[in-house]
Amino acid sequence: MSSSTYPISVLDYGAGNVLSLLNALSILGYTNVTIITTPSEVTSATCIIFPGVGSFGLAMENLVKMGVLQALVTHIKSDKPYFGICLGMQVLFTSSSESPSIPGLGIIGGEVTKFQGKDGSKVPNIGWNTLTPTSSCTSSTPIPKEGTGGYYYFVHSYRALPPDGVDKEWIQTTAEYGGDVYVASVGKGNVAGCQFHPEKSGGDGLEVMRRWICSVSGGLVNSNVGEAGVGGGGGIAKRLVVALDVRSNDVGELVVTKGDQYDVREKGEGGKGGVRNLGKPSDMARKYYEDGADEIAFLNITSFRSKVIDDLPLVELMKETSKHVFVPMTVGGGIRDFTDEHGKLWKGWQVADRYFRAGADKVSIGSDSVTAVERLRDEGWDKDKVDSSIGDISVRYGVQAVVVSIDPKRVYVKGEERVEAERRGHVVKDTKDGRACWWQCTVKGGREARDICAVTVARGVAELGAGEIMLNCIDNDGQCDGYDLELMDAVGGAVDVPVIASSGAGREEHVSEVFLKTGVSAALAAGMFHRGEVEIESVKRDMRDKGLVTRM
Repeated sequence: MSSSTYPISVLDYGAGNVLSLLNALSILGYTNVTIITTPSEVTSATCIIFPGVGSFGLAMENLVKMGVLQALVTHIKSDKPYFGICLGMQVLFTSSSESPSIPGLGIIGGEVTKFQGKDGSKVPNIGWNTLTPTSSCTSSTPIPKEGTGGYYYFVHSYRALPPDGVDKEWIQTTAEYGGDVYVASVGKGNVAGCQFHPEKSGGDGLEVMRRWICSVSGGLVNSNVGEAGVGGGGGIAKRLVVALDVRSNDVGELVVTKGDQYDVREKGEGGKGGVRNLGKPSDMARKYYEDGADEIAFLNITSFRSKVIDDLPLVELMKETSKHVFVPMTVGGGIRDFTDEHGKLWKGWQVADRYFRAGADKVSIGSDSVTAVERLRDEGWDKDKVDSSIGDISVRYGVQAVVVSIDPKRVYVKGEERVEAERRGHVVKDTKDGRACWWQCTVKGGREARDICAVTVARGVAELGAGEIMLNCIDNDGQCDGYDLELMDAVGGAVDVPVIASSGAGREEHVSEVFLKTGVSAALAAGMFHRGEVEIESVKRDMRDKGLVTRM
């Protein structure tokens, strides 16, 4: 049997990003791939891949509800090929502190526990990291010693810590985050797993998957993807996110254009012309991926004004893009509860589920997050009294799947104005120009201001279950003069979740500056790339020249 026709079964347990995994297997040339959901299908499967997204307890409960739990345990204990990705690796362990009362598969002794956020590290751990092989690492396991030089994408709040209670012979590689050395991959016989997402780790990740399939199928292990890349110095890499503002033009085609708060139409004779078209979203995303972008964000800036669940073009865009882009992708715009024209209520998590199943890894929630925190404030900061899309999605898919986009603007205050602002609960900061300000949150693309500050909203959404914050700045957006460093520092220092700096990048040095002068975990840029003024490689070269670690 040739390796390309080796039968591979992908277990769909209701929360995984199955499509991205299928696309990764397709681009590697594997043609005999099926999705399985029943006990009989698990029993008859030759090789099972468990795609990991969601919470430990919910995943185990779903396996029980599907009736596949015992068949899956039998498959693994029989040493039939099994590959677990992220949560798919964690369920191999005895238990997890995420769901203490729910046992895991019990294949590997040990408990999965939560990162403690030591040394100022943010939780969840989101980003690209290198691997360190252990003495158990061999050429027959997914990540042999010669293949650990690249970067791999991690996104998780829980981890297994060696050697406490963990079967050492299982541990193949480790990684380091926040002062913890944790298990990055496991393997013994035909059973393996990795904490990172190989299907979202570019060429290095695809090579990990190909090596393992070749190993269990008897195929040639020689690379046909390209050897694992060498990182820019080792350790955790700084993330560069490229954003694409997407909307429909006048003939219904999806195009990349300027943001919702700007005039997106060309100037024509006698009035305004058509929607400014910077390119096709899928083509541009593929180019940025190939150029070295660490993540791609699609921001739907004009749709979802009425029929949320029926706005399928962006879903189709995700499906098409995920065929060629193997880094994490975020979708923003309209992720909210919605009652359609027939009176049917669609929950925000159901809208998000459409995108996850189309290849997205994260969803971005904007205006609704401000409203949710206002309710949280009114309820005395008791999150159990607040129903929100943030909480619904994070419970089902994990906090790492929820990004909250905050759009604030500066409000300068002095004297009694400052006293009144602080009385209303706003966090006021003294700025370098000798003045004081607070950052007022806006909704509806910056068109409506609310009486709540960005720091308060950031703290609130983190409490509700957001795993990451995309921090914009209306004052800096489109100005190309750099990020609002004081805003980034104020919010980043107030929350324990990662912050993505956004708005204002116009030159290579702006990206390096925000990393060097604030505690953000990632930097987002758009226009300077779309207009061809700056290349991704030049940004990363500037970062490396200034001592920052990059993936490429």
